Amino acid sequence: MILRRWRTSDRLPFFEINSDSRVMELFPELLTRKESDALADAIEAHFEKYGFGLCAAELKNDRRFIGFAGLSVPLFEAKFTPCIEIGWRLAFDCWGRGLATEAAGQMVRYAFEKLELDEVVSFTVPANARSRRVMEKIGMRRDAAEDFDHPHLPEGHPLRRHVLYRLRREDWELAVPR
Repeated sequence: MILRRWRTSDRLPFFEINSDSRVMELFPELLTRKESDALADAIEAHFEKYGFGLCAAELKNDRRFIGFAGLSVPLFEAKFTPCIEIGWRLAFDCWGRGLATEAAGQMVRYAFEKLELDEVVSFTVPANARSRRVMEKIGMRRDAAEDFDHPHLPEGHPLRRHVLYRLRREDWELAVPR
C-alpha cells in the first residue's frame, strides 16, 4: 500500500466509499457527493495547517485509490483533547486483508519517528470490532474509564458512546523490533 497526498481523481472513489452503507454502517450517515468533496477539502486544509493529515491510500499493484489512513487533530473538546488521532477508512472490498493494520502501522511509525509525537489516540463506537482490532494490533490500549460521549452527536443517538484507545511512544518503542 502507498500512502500519499490526495489527487482530484480520488474524489469519485472517495464518494463511493463514503456512500457505501457497509463502510459507513457505524457512522451517523452516508455522505452525499457534496459532503464527501467537502471532507476531501477539509483533509487538504488540515495538511496545509498542520503539515500532516489523512493520507490517500492506494494499492501498489494497480495504483487504485482505496480510502485513507493518517493523523488528524479532532475538532471537538473532550477530556483527552487536544491530541492527535490516528484513523482510517477503506473501501469494503479491501477489508479483511490486513490493509488497515498495515496503513495504521505506517502512520504510527511516522507519528513517533518523524513527527516525534509522545502519543496518538484513536476512538470509535464500541460495536466497531474491526477498527478496535486494528487499534489493538498496532499496540493501542483502552482504558474503559476514558470512554466518552461524542460531543457532535446528540444525547440518545445510538452512536454517541465511543471507546478511546491510546498508544504512547515509549510503549511503541518497547514493542517494535529494531
